[in-house]
Parts: sequence; structure tokens; C-alpha cells
Amino acid sequence: MTHLIEATGLTKHYEGFSLDGVDLTVDDGEVVGFVGKNGAGKSTTIKALLGLIGVDAGEARLLGQVSTGGDLAPEVRERIGVVFDTVSVPPHLKVGDVGRLYGRAFRTWEGHAFARRLKDFGLDAGKQVKELSRGMGMKLSLACALSHGSSLLILDEATAGLDPMAREEVLDMLRDFVAAPGRAILMSSHITSDLERIADRVVCIDEGRIVFDLAKDAITDEMGVARCRVADFERIASSGFVPESELRYQRHEYGIDVLVPDRYDFARRFPDVPCDRMTIDDYMTLMLKGGVR
Repeated sequence: MTHLIEATGLTKHYEGFSLDGVDLTVDDGEVVGFVGKNGAGKSTTIKALLGLIGVDAGEARLLGQVSTGGDLAPEVRERIGVVFDTVSVPPHLKVGDVGRLYGRAFRTWEGHAFARRLKDFGLDAGKQVKELSRGMGMKLSLACALSHGSSLLILDEATAGLDPMAREEVLDMLRDFVAAPGRAILMSSHITSDLERIADRVVCIDEGRIVFDLAKDAITDEMGVARCRVADFERIASSGFVPESELRYQRHEYGIDVLVPDRYDFARRFPDVPCDRMTIDDYMTLMLKGGVR
């Protein structure tokens, strides 16, 4: 595997918050979902990866070149498409003028591809950026990121503000993008259902530290959430099915949710206890808020 992103020990201290020794890789052909609560460190990590903020320790490489400290060569920058959660072009520009601006900034700019994506997204080239809704602004940012020969996409809440049909359209474009050799995507999103449809791996950050880094299929295809009564919970805990020190659970008024590492094996062992498919949201909740026996 070739690392298109490789971060080791990224550390950045602010008053009241620290990014604490973050390790992160994204390999050729991968879509990596980056999740966590607001303020957990996702945007700080992305800015550190791109060299937009300095770090106190650690190093990041994008496409094989050191990026921490803002040292990326122009020819490497041109191969990285970035979408933040706000539109990063002057609001008075017309949509068509944005393409001309990018054409001067990127030697690899593909004007025909940009025009095609404006049409696909239903964007009016004569409209000013400030007239666009949040969702249409995100579409414009994505059209730009996909129109200058990028090998790596770094997306920070890129599907925020899009309606379900538009999100599906964008996800299809991202699938097509990463299908070509030598490409990868790091995608931060609160819409974890999007990540369940497109991600290969899911990395979760909380309070500036990586909490888990797992194959998406290990979460959604293998794990489960057992919906237990108190008596069921005690029976599962005493059975040794999950080591007691690893038994994660969350209590509710109506019962107890238990993290099950293999829902198929669990169903054989405890056929009378309902066990649902695990979602990324379920797993995050149990890992971040759940108790340990």
C-alpha cells in the first residue's frame, strides 16, 4: 500500500485544547471517514495536515512530501483537492469567474470538466457566490476540487447542507474519483450514513486523540448492538462471551445497549436477546459515552 496521507504524532497545543499525538494514514484507493464530536479535533487535524497551522510536534506527509510547516511544492499542491465547510472564494464573484480564477491558480485546471460539473450540479455560471445556498456552495467547492487533476481529496463536511438526492450524486462522483489508480479521499463528516455507503475505514477522534481506527465493514457487517434487559445483561457479562474488561454498554430507561463484537456468534449463543446491526453512530456512542464493565 502507498500512503497518500501519513501523519505521525501530530501535536498542537491551544489554551483549553490539544491535538495529542495523532497518527493517521490514508492509502491508495481508500476512502477514510474521519468522525468525532464538534470540537474533537477534526478540523485542527486537517489544517495541520495541509500545513495551514503550525504544529508543536509530529510530522505529516501528503503524496510523499512533508506538508507540516507549509512546505508542499506547488506541483504537489495542485494534486490535492480541498473542500472546507464554508465556500472559500470571494462572495462577489460569479460562479463562472471562480473557474477562471482557478484556471490562473492551477496549471492543471480542466475548464471543460468544471463546466460539465456546473451543469451536473445545476449551478448557474452567472450567479454570484453570495447568492448560493449552503448546499449549492458546497457543490461549487466540490466542482473546483474535482477539476484540477487531483490525486487526493480532503473533504471537511463536504456533504453538509445537501439534500439526500444531491448527496447521493456527490457520493457517486467520489466513488468514480477513487476508482482510478493512485487516488484516495479523507472525508470528515457528521453524516455517518454517507460514510457507511462510501468509506473503507473509519477513524474517530475525541478530545484531540484517536479513539479508534477500524475497517468500516468490521463495524457495520460484523458488530452488533444487543438490546438487553438487566437480567440479560448480567447473563451476558457472566458468560465470558466478551471479556469483562472490554464489555461496553450504555444504560437507557428502557434497558441496556451492549456492544457485541460478532453479532452472528452472539445470535447463536443468545437467541432470545435482540441484536441489531451496528451503525457508525452506534459504535461512536458506545465508545465515547458507554461504560466499561
